[in-house]
Amino acid sequence: MISKDFKIVFMGTPDFAVTILAKLVAESCSIVCVITAPDKPAGRGQHIQKSAVKQFAESNELTLLQPANLKDENFITELKAFNADLFVVVAFRMLPEVVWSMPPKGTINLHASLLPNYRGAAPINWAIINGEKETGVTTFFIEKEIDTGNVIERSALVINENETVGELHDRLMKLGADVSYSTIVKIANNTATAIDQLQLTHDGIKNAPKIFKEDCLINWKQPMDVIHDFIRGLSPYPAAWCKLHHETKDELKTFKLFRSEKTTLPVNGETIKRDETGLLFPCKDFYVRITELQMEGKRKMNFKEFLAGNPCEEWKII
Repeated sequence: MISKDFKIVFMGTPDFAVTILAKLVAESCSIVCVITAPDKPAGRGQHIQKSAVKQFAESNELTLLQPANLKDENFITELKAFNADLFVVVAFRMLPEVVWSMPPKGTINLHASLLPNYRGAAPINWAIINGEKETGVTTFFIEKEIDTGNVIERSALVINENETVGELHDRLMKLGADVSYSTIVKIANNTATAIDQLQLTHDGIKNAPKIFKEDCLINWKQPMDVIHDFIRGLSPYPAAWCKLHHETKDELKTFKLFRSEKTTLPVNGETIKRDETGLLFPCKDFYVRITELQMEGKRKMNFKEFLAGNPCEEWKII
């Protein structure tokens, strides 16, 4: 249990953070303020959009701040006035020291990996892309260097063979809510212990840098296992992509690939083939089966919908 006198400031922006905030609200934690990103234009119409955390905070009548500058003196003064015991950060911006060093119990962050591995902006993506069999979540105290603070709790889960980053994201989000609450209970009751990340390092540290569109191009000269992990590690966003040549029309089209499966079918040629359960794309060694894709200018579709107007034998990888 957490005393009502134990005051928390929560900082976050996307849906991932909402699940953790919702858990704290459901457990009757004293959330004295929620801090999220300023509203910004989004979509084709560039309509002003509120963050997922803001929408949740407003619907639950939580005090809300949206500072553009985290070092602004007025914001710092407002933040100090809450006299919070602990700051909880989930999927938010890098904090200046004047902020994270403010509360007496410190500032904790939830990270979607088993730190010290996969520090950085895209830990869930890289865990799948690199073919990891497990990942998890970590709570730690924020320090000057990003994702390097002392670890409070870690909890692992198994990554399924065909699981996409979107599916894993949702499972980690639920796990993260439980671990965050458990960590806060320990801190509030003075039973938390923190371990230097160097004590958890055995075989070097794998990083998780931000992923850009150009990083998502599929290299078909790689083995099928590598390509399968690459596709699911980028699905549904930002999505692995490739260029295919339509031999009859002599034109190139960009395709995004969202769902894949491994096969034991040896490659024979560079043309796309098919079987009863998907499209077969040739890799270095075996075909990878694609069951969901999107051709440029078209909507996302399953392989049967695609084949209704596109004989696969006319498409060749380049």
